[in-house]
This record gives sequence, C-alpha cells and structure tokens, in this order.
Amino acid sequence: MSVLLSDVVSGSAVGLRGRLWQLTAAELRAAAVEASAEILRLEAVRVAVVDELSLRPDDQVIASRGVGAWLAANTMLQVRDGKKIAALGAALRPFPAVAAGFDGGDCSFDHAVLIVAFCESPPKGMPEEALPKCIDLLLAAASGVEATTTKVRNVIATLERIFESDEIPPAEDVDRNELRIASTLNGRVVVRGDFDALTGEMLLSALSNLTMPTPAPDGTPDARSAAKRTADGFTELIRRYLDCARTGTDGGQRPHVNVHINARDLAEHRDCAATPSKTDDGMAVSDLDVGHMPWLGPLSVSQTRLLGCDCFLSTVLLDDHGAPLDAKPGKRLVTAEQRTALIARDRGCAFPGCTRVPAWTDAHHIRHWANGGPTVMNNLVLLCRSHHRLMHRKSGFVGKWAIRI
Repeated sequence: MSVLLSDVVSGSAVGLRGRLWQLTAAELRAAAVEASAEILRLEAVRVAVVDELSLRPDDQVIASRGVGAWLAANTMLQVRDGKKIAALGAALRPFPAVAAGFDGGDCSFDHAVLIVAFCESPPKGMPEEALPKCIDLLLAAASGVEATTTKVRNVIATLERIFESDEIPPAEDVDRNELRIASTLNGRVVVRGDFDALTGEMLLSALSNLTMPTPAPDGTPDARSAAKRTADGFTELIRRYLDCARTGTDGGQRPHVNVHINARDLAEHRDCAATPSKTDDGMAVSDLDVGHMPWLGPLSVSQTRLLGCDCFLSTVLLDDHGAPLDAKPGKRLVTAEQRTALIARDRGCAFPGCTRVPAWTDAHHIRHWANGGPTVMNNLVLLCRSHHRLMHRKSGFVGKWAIRI
C-alpha cells in the first residue's frame, strides 16, 4: 500500500477530495474497503465502551438519564441512535459468540441487532441446546461481503419454520402497523408509517413502475431524486385509485404480490406427511423453505398459505438443482363466478358474530388446495381478513376451530 493510500484511510478528510485524483481506481477501491472495515471496528469499540460506561455510570451519565442520552448530547447522534448503541451493548452480554463476531468485524451493527433479537426471543418450539448452533448459522449468514439483511432474515425465517410455533414474526405482525398523517403549519402533509412485510410488499409492488427514472424526450436523464420519484409515484397511485374506484371489484384480484414457495413445504405445513431429516443435535437440515417475496424477502409458510387461499397460482417445475424445466400459465383459484356465489351464500364473513361485509373478506379454503382440497363451493367460505389470519396462525385458533358448511 502506498503512503498516500495509507494517509487516506488514517488521516483527516479535510482537503482529501483535492488529492484523490492521484490514486488509481484500484487504490480507490482498496481505500473504500479499508475505510469500511475501520468503521466496523470503531463501531464495535463504541458499543463496548458505551456498555461499560452504562455499568459504571458517573454523575454526567446519571444526570443525562442514561448512557444513550448522554452519548447523543455529546456527539452528533440523535437520542434514538444513542439508545440503540447502548441497547445493543447490553443485549450482547448474554451472548458472547455474537459479541465476538461483532467485535471482530465479522458482523455489522444492524445484523448484530437482528441476531440478538432472535436469541432473546427464540421460537417457543426451539430447545435451549439448539441455540448455539442457531447462532453459528446466523453469524455465518451475517459475515463476509455477501452478507445482506435479507440473507440474515431468511435464516431467521427458516429457523422459525424448523421450530415452528404460533408466534407471529415481527415482520408479519399487523398489530404493529401504524400510519400517521398530519398537516403542518405551512399547509403541507407529513406521512409516517410502519407496516408489516406483506403490506410493504404490496406498496413497493404498486409503486415499482411509477417510481422508475423517466428521461426527457431529448434523452436528458431524470433529474429527480429517489425520494422525489417515490413521492410522485405515490401521488400517481392515489390518483389512479380514485379515478378507477367506481369500476373496481370489491374483494377481487389482489395487487400483484408474487410469493415463491416450495410446493412440498406448502403442503407439509403443520400436517406433515413426511418428517424432515435431522442432524445429531436435532436441527432439521433438509431442503426446508419459507415463502419469498421479490421486494422484502422471507415470508412464513403460514402467511404464504393464507395468501394462497385466494390467488393466481402459477407452477414452475424445477430439477434437482433448482433449474426451471417447465412453467404453466397462472390460473385464478377462486373465480369471479364462485365469489359471486359465495357472497350470495355467506353474505360476508362467516365467523360467528362477525358483521364484516363481503368487500372485506377473502375466500378461504377449508381444506387447503396444497393438501388436496378442491376449489369448489363446499370447500370455500368467506372470512374477513382478521378471522382469516386467525384461522391460519393465531395461537388458540389453529387446530381448535372447525368450519362446517
């Protein structure tokens, strides 16, 4: 490494931009990689120091009502970011393997937060002796340049599939959904929201084509920022909905959300026809899979089955290596005619005491088609979105309620 390149990483950024032209492209790439590794190292140092300070607070920390608030008051961090740093330091104490991976630069801050959250609230069906192996799997997914948040979440979703319980993953918990719309003093509107993965997938799918950069007729690139394109796309989405609301079909075709799932995993969910092979420590290591959405990644098998009750179904035949051999055109499982008949018969949600109108209902397969249930009237019933979700996954409902026509 040249002296100049060494100075780039370890020196000040003041005046640096005027000297970077002296570096080759290879040296610039090396500097970017080394600076990123240094950021990971310093981030781990900060978490360790802040955590130790939280264990031995002095008057300044006590006066600030916590080490996170103190850190924010003495740096350019926001209070929420200071508290996140302090919280991660405390959460790493019971899990030295995760702390070692984070301290060694093998795991980013955000991935460490995901891993300790899993360790603190593992699936109810997971035995304690399986936790070290799970941590190894999560750290392997979180380490290296190919590590992504989606990859880590995929491993978490697969572990939840192996040690399946009725607990709803945070990414699918609709009870946490929030949307705040408030007007400001200057007459504008601020929108802030927090949604489950499926709602987010629908929103991103709906906005996808509306937020693409649009060059000018003369070929000039789109000058709008990504945030501006998203705002324009959201405006167009609302306008199109209002323009077409009168011609829409209540409870008709869903927004185009694509979920991919192995057919055997979908069929074997809960009512397992075959038991997956296990290792000596009890971990299932067969080709168990979870649902996968193109935008937001993993989706539990329970939620995938819920969506599969009333959907367009496409089949792709794969070989042993996962290469596509054949694809069949999609077909609508519950036809418009069947839905009209269901509305005439059930007149809304069929759950006892529920008064939700047909527009707020899904067509639910009493015996799921993945388990051989036909899409016929005596195997279909209308359920509102809440009761449909309860019948599929909520603790206290699954396996304890029967549907009779």
